[in-house]
Amino acid sequence: MNIELKKTLRGWQAILTLMLVFVLASCGGKESEGNQSMISGGSSKTWKSSKELTASGEKDKLSSEEKQETMQFYSDGRFALGGGDALQTGTWSYDQAAKKLSLTFEGQDVAETFDVTSLSEKEMHLKAADGSEMHMKAE
Repeated sequence: MNIELKKTLRGWQAILTLMLVFVLASCGGKESEGNQSMISGGSSKTWKSSKELTASGEKDKLSSEEKQETMQFYSDGRFALGGGDALQTGTWSYDQAAKKLSLTFEGQDVAETFDVTSLSEKEMHLKAADGSEMHMKAE
């Protein structure tokens, strides 16, 4: 192969590499605020914990009971958290601008608020006030 052809191929390779980097950079980092219907669906949506992290970022192993727990969000603002024989209910709200999910359990005056760090139709990542995280997948 002659030298001129090699230089031309290297030039095209460099251009294509830069274009790929540009495309990947422009596609990444777009964080969606999500919306309430992503959490509850049309009438209800069930979520299951797929991963939990401690406040220091270490993976927290889920117990067999925790793996069975589900959280169902209803579009009317109610939720049900259950697994095994236990069922807890309450109300929820999502502040889209602040990316905060608040849960108030029935019979309790205190609301638990989570930062929603990622929200899509299939996945939701919640961060608690203590820094721990829960990654959930829609069923």
